[in-house]
Amino acid sequence: MTFRRAFLLLLTLAYPALVYIGYLHFQPSALALLLAGLAILRALTSRDKIWCITAGIALVLAIISMVANQILPLKLYPALICAAWLVMFATSLLYPPTIVERIARRQDGPLSPEAIGYTRRVTQVWCGFFIVNGTLAVLTAIWGSNAVWALYNGCIAYVLMGLLFGAEWLIRQRVKARMTQ
Repeated sequence: MTFRRAFLLLLTLAYPALVYIGYLHFQPSALALLLAGLAILRALTSRDKIWCITAGIALVLAIISMVANQILPLKLYPALICAAWLVMFATSLLYPPTIVERIARRQDGPLSPEAIGYTRRVTQVWCGFFIVNGTLAVLTAIWGSNAVWALYNGCIAYVLMGLLFGAEWLIRQRVKARMTQ
């Protein structure tokens, strides 16, 4: 992972906390520079069309926040990221191999038809997660306080993602053991 990609990942993970803390000291128009910087960094570090589109939308959100001096456009960024992941995973269901299958092939090599079916189901579960998480991200942005928004998008969402990763890993171990019997 390049330095720029690692920095982008850390900045994206810390974004809700940075916006929440920053809003205590700065106007939204000043905080919009953070989102603009994130958008530009995302555009520079990705060749994937969906992430370039996401960067463009993030830049529009930053400009709206800057011009209107409103925090809501800044709070919509986590929902935008979630939507981008949903599009990527859902598109891979329509045009296989799925993202999860590609990852599995990198780790395990060729996959059996049963394993491919399993990776498809896991991809569907992730799509469901992104729908629920994105919806909650939007709801907390619109109706939640800044603290609730930051808590959900900067902590709870990551815990839920980690729990899903962990649960899938445990299930995968059982599925692999059953397939090798």
